Amino acid sequence: METKTGVPPTWPLPPDAPPKHEIRVVVAMSGGVDSSVAAALLKKEGYDVIGITMQLWPDDLPLGHRSETGCCSLTAVEDARRVAHRLGIPYYVVNFQEPFQEAVIDRFADDYLRGLTPNPCLLCNQAVKFGTLLEKALELDADYVATGHYARIGYDPERGRYVVRKSADPRKDQTYTFYGQTQEQLSHTLTPCGEYTKDEIRAIARELGLGVAAKPDSQEICFIPDNDYRRFLREYRPEAHRPGPIYDVDGNYLGEHQGIAFYTVGQRKGLGVAAGERLYVVRIDPERNAIIVGRADQVREWGLVVRDVNWVSIPGIDGPTQVQAQIRYNAQPAPAVIEPVPGGGVITRFKEPQWAISPGQAVVWYDGDYLLGGGIIAGPLRPADGTADGHTNRVPDTELTTAGRS
Repeated sequence: METKTGVPPTWPLPPDAPPKHEIRVVVAMSGGVDSSVAAALLKKEGYDVIGITMQLWPDDLPLGHRSETGCCSLTAVEDARRVAHRLGIPYYVVNFQEPFQEAVIDRFADDYLRGLTPNPCLLCNQAVKFGTLLEKALELDADYVATGHYARIGYDPERGRYVVRKSADPRKDQTYTFYGQTQEQLSHTLTPCGEYTKDEIRAIARELGLGVAAKPDSQEICFIPDNDYRRFLREYRPEAHRPGPIYDVDGNYLGEHQGIAFYTVGQRKGLGVAAGERLYVVRIDPERNAIIVGRADQVREWGLVVRDVNWVSIPGIDGPTQVQAQIRYNAQPAPAVIEPVPGGGVITRFKEPQWAISPGQAVVWYDGDYLLGGGIIAGPLRPADGTADGHTNRVPDTELTTAGRS
C-alpha cells in the first residue's frame, strides 16, 4: 500500500510529538470503508492503533428505526471486527447509548419541537465522537482519536494553533462538521482519509483485501434509517403533534398545521393550504405555534445572525472579514462578509441572497481551504439588527479585512 508521493497520510504533528510507534490512536470504526482505511493508514505509519465501535442506539429506540446495515447495527460491528482482525489491531465495542440519547437524539427532538432544524451529525461529532469517545480514549492512555472523515486536521506552526483544511476530495469534504471542535479536541484528532479521494480510499481497501471495499456509504441519519424524521418524532415525541395556525407573511390566516416540529424553512410540500401560487415555509414562530408561508423570493435572505460561535483556524476577528459562508452541510459556500457583534455573536451578510436560512442549522466560514469557524444560525437578519430590507443587507463593494490577516 503506497501513499501519495510527497503527501503525508496525516497532517504534521506538533514539533514535540514522540515517535509514531509510541503514539496510541483509538480509531472510531463504523464498519464502513472510510474508518477501516483510516485504521489501516495509521497502522502502516507505525502508530499503536486500537479499533473501537460505539454502540449508540438506546435499547428503547422503536424497532422500526433500527437499521440492519447502518453504523450502529450488528452488521457494522461484525464488519469492523473483521477489518480489525485482518489489520491485526485490538478491537472493542463500547456502550455510549446514554450519552448518545441525551446529547443527540433528545437534543434532535427538542430542537424540532422548538421550531429549529438541527443537524444530528454535528451534535454527535461535538458531544460523542470528540467528547465521550475522546474521554474514553484518554482513559486507555491513547493520545489521539481518529475517524474516517474527509478533512485535513493538524498543527500549523506558522499560526501556532491546530487548523482544519478542506479534504483532497471536494466531493466528499466533511470539514463543515468540525466547526465546533476546540483546540484541545483538535490536538487529539487525526483524519488520515483527508489526503485522499474516495476512489483512492476504496482502492486501498481492495488492495488490502478488506471486505468493506465496495460497501456503499450511509446516506441517512443513523437512528432514522428510513429518513422519515416526522414519523420518528410522532413515535418518539407524541407531543410533537400540536396543531396551530398557518399565516402568510401579511398575517392572513390560511389553514392549520399539524405541529411546528414537522416543518422546515423552505418546505413546499405537505403544507395543506390552497393558494393561487406556490407557497413555502418562510419562518417558524414557536411562540405563537405558527407557520409563516410566502413566495419563493420571500424565502431568500441576505444575511443571518449567528450564536454559539467557535473559532477554529484563527483566534477570531475584530472587524468585517471576507469569507465563503456555508449555511448547511450540502450547500455550496457563498461569498459573504462576517462581522462581530457585542455578546460574542457574528453577523453574516451575503453578496447574493441565500435560500432557506434555517435557525438551528450551522453556518461555517472558510478562507480558501481553511475552516475559520462557525456557529448556530439564530435567524435571518431583521430590522432589529439594523437591516430593514434586502438592500441594507448587501455587502458593500469596499475593501474589507481578509480572514488570513485578522
